[in-house]
Amino acid sequence: MIVSRRTEQIVGLLALILLAVGCFVVLRPFVSALLWAAILTFATWPLYRRIEQLVKGRKTLAASLMTALVAIGLVVPFVIVGSELADSVARLVSLVRRALAEGLPPPPQWAAELPLVGDDIVRYWNEFATGGSSLLAQGQRLIEPAQAFILGVGRILGTGVIELTLSVLIAFFLFRDGVSIAARIRVTAGRVAGARARRLLQVVETTTIGVVWGILGTAVAQGTVAGIGFLIAGVPGAVFLALLTFLLSFVPMGPPFVWVPVTIWLVYIDSLAWAAFMAVWGVFVISGVDNVIKPYLISQSANLPFALVLLGVLGGVLAFGFIGLFLGPILLAVGFSLILEWSGGEEKDETPPPAQKS
Repeated sequence: MIVSRRTEQIVGLLALILLAVGCFVVLRPFVSALLWAAILTFATWPLYRRIEQLVKGRKTLAASLMTALVAIGLVVPFVIVGSELADSVARLVSLVRRALAEGLPPPPQWAAELPLVGDDIVRYWNEFATGGSSLLAQGQRLIEPAQAFILGVGRILGTGVIELTLSVLIAFFLFRDGVSIAARIRVTAGRVAGARARRLLQVVETTTIGVVWGILGTAVAQGTVAGIGFLIAGVPGAVFLALLTFLLSFVPMGPPFVWVPVTIWLVYIDSLAWAAFMAVWGVFVISGVDNVIKPYLISQSANLPFALVLLGVLGGVLAFGFIGLFLGPILLAVGFSLILEWSGGEEKDETPPPAQKS
């Protein structure tokens, strides 16, 4: 009887392991979408509860409205960027081809008027224009690889948009059934972590909300102020450039890859005043948002080191693809906070009790 019971336990354990492995194999292509859906639901749960109250407790309607809001705020900007990217690449390639075929224009008048270096700039410019045919030929050969690289980035962006859309659809069910799912998570965490489960779940909640809103809030703010600056300076395609700034805001030091080339372009077309404005706006406003808003929002939940954010972005992209821009820093932030909480709690738990008076 004992042997039979052990055999049943072993067979049952093996069956559970095989079932878990099978579930993981089936869900593996959707792990990143599932994780991001859970994080989105967690971070926006207070807003969902408010919508649920407005619709008088109709969970399906509230989940539908909340899912639509998330899709408009998160998926639509990337769809616009992806659709505009192909057209922008085609226009850019045609402009570069024409510029290489026609050669450099005469040096701008303002370059000759620069003190100390003006004459040298004009001389080098003319030497390159008259004797730089070999460099121009090399530039023409580099057009195709550069175009292929940019289109490859566009394909990655398209895949990421599909994953984001899938995560938003999954979030609908998490919103609708979130109360029962949260109850089961609390019970499971209590069995695994014991009495500290409530505190650990609170750490996960505050860290996730702080990091999500810190990253997304900073991206929205940088994209908005960048678009305002581009519109003021009269830069063509200001909306697309603002959305591109929003996208690159998830990468440390990403927005300068948008406003710095815009500043150089303004210098090239002799709009020196607007170029100076764009440089000041980029340094003190666009990049200033990243230095003020993001640390403030994230510091409300976790004092996340810069290196951890950078590793989270790079490792997240390598592990999960485009959606790893979001997942990487958030997962590392939650893990970092849990380690701090657990180690701090262990130190407290190990403190000997005070001696009792006899």
